[in-house]
Amino acid sequence: MPGYSTVGSNKLPEALAFYDALLGSIGIGKMFDHPSGGRIYAGKDGSFFGVLGPYDGQPATVGNGSMTGFPLDSEEKIAAFHAKALELGGTCDGAPGPRGPEGAGIYFAYVRDLDGNKLCAYKFG
Repeated sequence: MPGYSTVGSNKLPEALAFYDALLGSIGIGKMFDHPSGGRIYAGKDGSFFGVLGPYDGQPATVGNGSMTGFPLDSEEKIAAFHAKALELGGTCDGAPGPRGPEGAGIYFAYVRDLDGNKLCAYKFG
């Protein structure tokens, strides 16, 4: 299981406001500001998430097929994460709801951040 994930941004001040509020709503907080003008966030489980200016100095681009998932423990928290992202200017990429086989207890919601990076909140079982 990955222990950290990063996304690039071309609008770092706006991205930091977005992620401070969104990640703060699920208990993930700032660890430190990154030299690129971005920020590293830390979860209580030892995982890390970064919003960065690309190291090579080129514009950030969205990874086709890339996604970062945030495990949450209830459908209500997933719906709240999704709603918070939309409130902050993100876009819906899949409304909260069950996924997979009926009765499997799989629940996901998908959003895009201000730069188009895909995020999901999810739970299994």
